[in-house]
Amino acid sequence: MEQIDTKKKYKLKRFINQLKNVRGRHTELVTVYIPKDYSLIKVTQQLAQEKDTASNIKDKRTRTNVQDSLERLIRHLRLYKETPPNGLAAFAGNISENESKVDIEVFSLEPPFPITTRLYRCDQTFVLDELEKQLESSSVHGLVVMDKREATIGLLKGSYIEKLHNLTSGVPGKYKTGGQSAARFSRLREQAAKEFYQRIAEVVNQEFLNKKELKGIIIGGPGPTKNEFFDAPFINNEVKKKVIGLKDITYTDEFGLEELVEKSKDLLADEGVTAEKQVLHKFLSMLATDPKRTAYGLKDVEKALEYGAVEMLIILEGKIDDKKAEELEEKAANSGAKTEIVSEDTQEGKQFKNLGGVGAVLRFPIH
Repeated sequence: MEQIDTKKKYKLKRFINQLKNVRGRHTELVTVYIPKDYSLIKVTQQLAQEKDTASNIKDKRTRTNVQDSLERLIRHLRLYKETPPNGLAAFAGNISENESKVDIEVFSLEPPFPITTRLYRCDQTFVLDELEKQLESSSVHGLVVMDKREATIGLLKGSYIEKLHNLTSGVPGKYKTGGQSAARFSRLREQAAKEFYQRIAEVVNQEFLNKKELKGIIIGGPGPTKNEFFDAPFINNEVKKKVIGLKDITYTDEFGLEELVEKSKDLLADEGVTAEKQVLHKFLSMLATDPKRTAYGLKDVEKALEYGAVEMLIILEGKIDDKKAEELEEKAANSGAKTEIVSEDTQEGKQFKNLGGVGAVLRFPIH
């Protein structure tokens, strides 16, 4: 699965914001989450049963809205030949704000990261937690948890942890059996550990060397083993450059991957801030040294986009409305420009806000 890019991330955010604003008069808004690899036929059968059950709802208007929503949702799901690779989030309900009017709409989204929850719910609001979790991170990170006996390699994709490999070693325990000298036992144990480190490194190199979307690698383990592994000559240098931290953890199995992510929140947060600072530093530096290669403020940026002069479009989150931001991104994409969305959480972000919250680095001056 590819890294979630800015455009996908903010498409998801807009989708969530749109649905957040919908309120049902009763528990009549339908939410369905379908995990990857789960049968769509089973889901449509369940929804058909729920539609029959809804005939027991006493309030006539709520009953009609729920049944109509479920019918529309069933028809919509039948348009899919199979469940999308990351699953599907689907929603249906009366979105009309006019008491006397009914407007049943269906919304669906193939999310950027795998859905892991199967859910059907009728409520006064749509259930959006699963999608909101996917906004917590927009990067893919490599995870390695290991000691001398076991190693687990995985990926962090948004908030979803995927286990890739589990390896076990032939390194003997800490206590020798009879008939071996302590020195010989220690040498055997050390040799077996090196061989295991090499096996782990081969898998790490294979998984992470050419994975362009990888933003960083975090290695965890108890005691000094993770440092020994990192310092050993087995990890490819290009892979080693991607290591952003080593963390002390207890477990080396799938629980270890979860523990590593939990203990690495500081690294993951810092990395997001660093990326934003780099984008804004480039813009602000160019504004100071080569101002004709920049544009800021909505009017000037739109003009630069019309000329096809934009190399990088920068939008401050929440500064302009979603529809206008989407329009700008579309124009940028059509001319081959990158779009970066930034926050005002950094000093650079606050400076950028004072410039209007919309800016661009240009390929060529336009005035």
